[in-house]
Amino acid sequence: MKIDLHTHSSVSDGTDTPTQLMAKAAAAGLAAIALCDHDTFDGLDEAAQAAAAAGVELIRGIEISAELGGQSVHLLGYGCRAADDQLLAELARVRAGRTERIPTMLQRLAEAGMPVPKEVLARHIAGSPSVGRPHLADAMVELGYVADRREAFDGWLADDRPIFVPRYSVPLRPALELIRAAGGAAVIAHPWGRQSREVLSEEVLTGLAGSGLLDGVEVDHQDHDQATRDELRELAGTLGLLATGSSDYHGLGKVNHELACNTTAEGVYRELRYRIDERGGMA
Repeated sequence: MKIDLHTHSSVSDGTDTPTQLMAKAAAAGLAAIALCDHDTFDGLDEAAQAAAAAGVELIRGIEISAELGGQSVHLLGYGCRAADDQLLAELARVRAGRTERIPTMLQRLAEAGMPVPKEVLARHIAGSPSVGRPHLADAMVELGYVADRREAFDGWLADDRPIFVPRYSVPLRPALELIRAAGGAAVIAHPWGRQSREVLSEEVLTGLAGSGLLDGVEVDHQDHDQATRDELRELAGTLGLLATGSSDYHGLGKVNHELACNTTAEGVYRELRYRIDERGGMA
């Protein structure tokens, strides 16, 4: 049973619609898939209909923009009730922060000699409720300023680059509490990828596991080399956390993240679903 627990659609910063994504999941031989768009549930109803037609089991997910000590943490919530008022209010606050920083980022791009007309950016946003830097990156690619999203982030848009503008993210502990209150299960995405290991140290993960609010960590991910995966899997076992695996698929928006390039063991998936069911999630 092939299971991919972290994918994105064009409702956030992927390039496939939810319907296209579910068709590709079936073609890739996936039995189950989680759609985890950034800070929005808006693609899940379409995905559920398409998944049923494609014969794929869908787990309703979300990737919440969280932070710890001022540093970004990507938090996956599985099975959260999408009508939970507190969670919806916090997600709306995050999305507002995403949108409100765009004018300043456009101004900085123009000052750097890379003006992005609003109509070009709008074409890439394409009605997404969760506006992100990848949309800016895609506009920069179209205009010939960079070759791809990676070059846009590495040179200009990443947290320590000239165009970056900070925005609101949910503090990690309250984000975990929101997921639990909405009946969901919480897994930290790629915790030791990029610069995250300094933020999500072994000590921090131990404390989060001890809180009872964290269900797992994403171990098998393209941002983790084999040594990191082995160490993180051992730590997860010691702490009683579920160890998941995922592609973090974004369609054409992210290279080397093909569907099912990393997968989750069936036993881990069943335990995750059991916890969601016990908490009254996925309504």
